[in-house]
Amino acid sequence: MSDRWSAGVIPYAQMGYWEPDYEPKPTDVLAAFRVTPQPGVPPEEAGAAVAGESSTATWTVVWTDRLTANTHYQAKCYRVDPVPGNPEQYIARIAYDLDLFEEGSIANLTSSIIGNVFGFKALRALRLEDLRIPAHYTKTFQGPAHGIVMEREYLDKYGRPLLGATVKPKLGLSARNYGRVVYEALRGGLDFTKDDENINSQPFMRWRDRWLYCMEAVNKAQAETGEVKGHYLNCTAGTMEQMYERAELAKELGSVIVMIDLTVGYTAIQSMATWARRNGVILHLHRAGHSTYTRQKNHGVSFRVIAKWMRLAGVDHIHAGTVVGKLEGDPHSVAGFYDTLRLDHVEPDPAKGLYFEQDWVSMPGVMPVASGGIHAGQMHQLLHHLGEDCILQFGGGTIGHPMGIAAGATANRVALEAMIKARNEGRDYLVEGPDILKAAARRSRELDMALSTWGDVTFTYESTDVPDVVETPTVV
Repeated sequence: MSDRWSAGVIPYAQMGYWEPDYEPKPTDVLAAFRVTPQPGVPPEEAGAAVAGESSTATWTVVWTDRLTANTHYQAKCYRVDPVPGNPEQYIARIAYDLDLFEEGSIANLTSSIIGNVFGFKALRALRLEDLRIPAHYTKTFQGPAHGIVMEREYLDKYGRPLLGATVKPKLGLSARNYGRVVYEALRGGLDFTKDDENINSQPFMRWRDRWLYCMEAVNKAQAETGEVKGHYLNCTAGTMEQMYERAELAKELGSVIVMIDLTVGYTAIQSMATWARRNGVILHLHRAGHSTYTRQKNHGVSFRVIAKWMRLAGVDHIHAGTVVGKLEGDPHSVAGFYDTLRLDHVEPDPAKGLYFEQDWVSMPGVMPVASGGIHAGQMHQLLHHLGEDCILQFGGGTIGHPMGIAAGATANRVALEAMIKARNEGRDYLVEGPDILKAAARRSRELDMALSTWGDVTFTYESTDVPDVVETPTVV
């Protein structure tokens, strides 16, 4: 270590950021980075550079390191593995001491781990694949404002996925016509309707007008059906003061749920989660913008990491993929996202892209939301891939029904209840799914028309974000 204090530029590996004998402590935050070094940069040096630049290092020796417990604050790259089938990429595992992070702050956690290092010239590309959040740090966060169990108790809905729909078109409707869509969809059988990510308070429909007409629609649908209904009122705005103002009116009008976009930022998300818990309102998060940095496999941040950050931050819902819809979603990766959001204890599983064990120490789960190009004809696949604790949101698959919006909602509800009934009877609903739907359609004109309209619609494109390891079928 004497060379560590020689003047000038020293490789990161020689400054102590590469420590292959390091045994991670239970309190360490662990990260798995996909590293693509520049030609001539050894993978261990690249991993050490990531550890250094995301903790205490700079490009040259600084004597003020002697004024700290230097080795305590250094992140340590303790393992580098080549990526199977890709000789240019490596998975670097890095341990960060818990003292590097402020308690209960997603902003600080992210500024530390992904702050500057993604622009480092010695790397051609870098991706944060996964994090292990130790229980000691997890316990400093509020977590979901309510969680899956409490949400079901609020809504009195059990034993099936919840059904929703995004109002279409996203933009341009007047407030009154918007409210008509909400009413028709809810009275037809849906549990929720929602604003989309980019409907805030534009000139064609100011937020206060939308709130009033939407809640009139919710209340009328509740009275007619005897079920609890909700509309995700998007409180996303330019300032926190505006967001709180919108959320407060939603609460005063009796809304069970409000919505925000991922683009409001981590601090705003945590602030709204605190508000939602204090006021007994479910918090829905649209992951607007995430694919700008989560979709490509060689550079960015995996959505499984975003899922962990958002569970800590305290949202009750988050869009997390459909597998069969129009948006990116490999079945193995999506299964890992859903496990991360819902389970209390998650084991490492390379087939699902999960690098680390994650113990949520009883933090409530987040309800995953499936939306984007799904329809009633896929109900057996959705239930198979996504399970029961999720929300299935059919936008065009409700609003575009030839018989009208209420009929589209009814088609979805009939398809879901037929599939749940088949599952509860022990049938192989994935294999028998098309037949189950056809049988239900003989008793439901709405479902029959939905299947005739969309039954053959699929989005069969190759996924870009797939795990490096997939399960090999066992031959018996």
